Amino acid sequence: MTKRVTIDDFMSRSPHSIGQEQSLLVAHELMRKYAVRHLPVLHAGQLVGLLSLRDLHLVETLPDVDPAQVTIEEAMSGDPFVVPPGSDLAEVAEQMAEHKYGSAVVMEGTKIIGVFTTVDGMRALAHLLRSQ
Repeated sequence: MTKRVTIDDFMSRSPHSIGQEQSLLVAHELMRKYAVRHLPVLHAGQLVGLLSLRDLHLVETLPDVDPAQVTIEEAMSGDPFVVPPGSDLAEVAEQMAEHKYGSAVVMEGTKIIGVFTTVDGMRALAHLLRSQ
């Protein structure tokens, strides 16, 4: 019998997050420090959005944008793609491809326990191809 492959097998655990009131400059520092491209955005401990490196670059190309003054709330994408732990990896990957999501936030209740990105997806693909 083949083992069911879930999001838990390949997600990045204990992801870093950022408050929506923080600046883009703080987000850049966190992303560089932890070598990540996606940060779940929180307000009062609740997930309210997702900030990607792409979001940062897009906002920073606008005229007269000061990364130290613009808040995460102004640059984030609202309504992130959220999945529960134990989600079937194939189903999550299919949804990500269909909707062109760069990541999925893995939540258990109101707690963020992981983030699954396209890089994690490539890692999963390599692993699964090697094990055939």
